[in-house]
Amino acid sequence: MPRLVLSLTGPDRIAFLQGLVTNDVTRAEGDIVYAALLTPQGKFLADFFVVGRGDALLIDVDRALAANLAQRLAMYRLRADVAIEQTDLVVSRAKAPAPDNAANWLADPRHEAMGFRHYGDTDLSDDTDWEALRVAHVIPQSGVELTPETYILEAGFERLDGVDFRKGCYVGQEIAARMKHKTELKKGLVQVAVRGDAVAGTAVMAGEKEAGVLHTVSGDRAIAYLRFDRARGPMTAGTAQVIYPAAD
Repeated sequence: MPRLVLSLTGPDRIAFLQGLVTNDVTRAEGDIVYAALLTPQGKFLADFFVVGRGDALLIDVDRALAANLAQRLAMYRLRADVAIEQTDLVVSRAKAPAPDNAANWLADPRHEAMGFRHYGDTDLSDDTDWEALRVAHVIPQSGVELTPETYILEAGFERLDGVDFRKGCYVGQEIAARMKHKTELKKGLVQVAVRGDAVAGTAVMAGEKEAGVLHTVSGDRAIAYLRFDRARGPMTAGTAQVIYPAAD
C-alpha cells in the first residue's frame, strides 16, 4: 500500500492538529499515534499515523488520500502558524525491526501483531503478509473497509487506539461521542469464516435479506461489515458460506 508522508511545522502545529483529529497528538512526541480526520457529520475522511520528530509532526497517510488530506488541513489552518509540506520520506514496515537500527522503528499502535514502521531514505520493508494479519485482527484499510460512509467506531477505532474520548473537541467529535455513550452499535466490522470461493465486495445475505458486505478475504477468513441483528444464522456471499462469529 503506497504511503506518503506530510510534514507539519510551525509553533502552532500541535494545537492545530489536536483540534482536528480523533486522537491525542500530544502523545506523538518521540512516538507514534493512529488517528483520523472526520467530516463534521462524523464520517471518515482519512486515517493516518502521526509521528513527533523534533520540530515537526509527520503524517503517514495512504498516498491516495494525501492530496485531499493536505487540502483539508490547509482549509482549517486559518491564522494558525503552521506549514504543511510533502516530504520524500519512505515508509517501511516490518514484522520486527532490524537489530542494527531498532531504535529508529516505531511499534504500530493499532495492534502488536502489525509490527513496526520506519521513516527514512530507503525501503526496509520485509515480506510479511499484511493482508492476512489485517484479516486476523480486523484491521481496516483506507479505500477498502474505510470509505466515506464509515463511522470510525463501527470500524473498530476504539479497539485500535485510534480515538481518545478525553482529549476534547475535534471535527466530528459530537457524533463519535454520541455513538460511544448513547447508542449500541448495530453494525460493524468483524472477522468471518468463509467456506467456498468468496470475492471481496460481495453482499452477505441472510436468507432473502442483505446482512452486510464482504471486504478483504485471506484464505478461509475475511473482514465483513455486518448488521448484527441479521447476522444470527446461515449466511452466504455469492456461492460461499459465511459464518459469524468465526470459529477458531
